[in-house]
Amino acid sequence: MATPVLRLKVISPAATVYEGDVLRAVFPGGAGRFEVLPRHAPLLASLVKGRIAYTTPDGEAHEAAIDSGFVEVKDNVITACVEL
Repeated sequence: MATPVLRLKVISPAATVYEGDVLRAVFPGGAGRFEVLPRHAPLLASLVKGRIAYTTPDGEAHEAAIDSGFVEVKDNVITACVEL
């Protein structure tokens, strides 16, 4: 059985920072850091200055620094609109 994955899109007004499949993602939320895993409940949250961390299906860990933004999680798709 294949490992479940999420589709992550991190976009800024200037460019697409990342678009692809991930196993997990961690965000700097206004109420603290939080993790999103496959089959996460629908969510809309504000983001604060910090780092978005995500792990790709090949096991590689990545980070993207942001200043602010918001994230939506729905049906295994994560869309983060951010300021860099």
